[in-house]
Amino acid sequence: MSNKTKYYVIGSSLVLAAGMWITGPSNEQIQATAVKEGFTPKPVIPVKGDIPTIGHGTTVYPNGVRVKMTDPAIDRKQAFEYLKLHMDKDAQRFNKTVLNIPISQPEYDLYLDFTYQYGTGAWSGSSMLRNLKARDYVQACKSLLKWKYVAKRDCSIRSNNCYGVWTRQLERYNKCMEVN
Repeated sequence: MSNKTKYYVIGSSLVLAAGMWITGPSNEQIQATAVKEGFTPKPVIPVKGDIPTIGHGTTVYPNGVRVKMTDPAIDRKQAFEYLKLHMDKDAQRFNKTVLNIPISQPEYDLYLDFTYQYGTGAWSGSSMLRNLKARDYVQACKSLLKWKYVAKRDCSIRSNNCYGVWTRQLERYNKCMEVN
């Protein structure tokens, strides 16, 4: 484990030994995810074979209804609100998975960003989480690199037209290795 500050999850919040509480993603993290996801005012299918998204990668509206290709356009403000609500909900579930596991703010942010992109089910069953539970932080970082497929296509191959998925994983991996 690195000598960087680690946080512990207590209840649904992260707490630093010095008493700082984190209950969910920061606005900076939400903004970073928004930038990585990009913005589309109208529903699109971001990768062939994937499901429709709107705004910053929203697949399900806050009311639980799935995004459909026939849905009306939204503006950037609405897209950011959808993203914030989704990430806050993800953070509540995510925090439960890392109870009693020391984790730094950069790790928290990158794994929560992963959870937003791939879902809490993927996170909960991932080797990243298993490795974190074993306190093998470097191996948890390396496990990020296993997530390079979308719609059965290897996104590390540029010609598969999903290379952005792979570059996002590489960015997460590099940030993770920096703190570990």
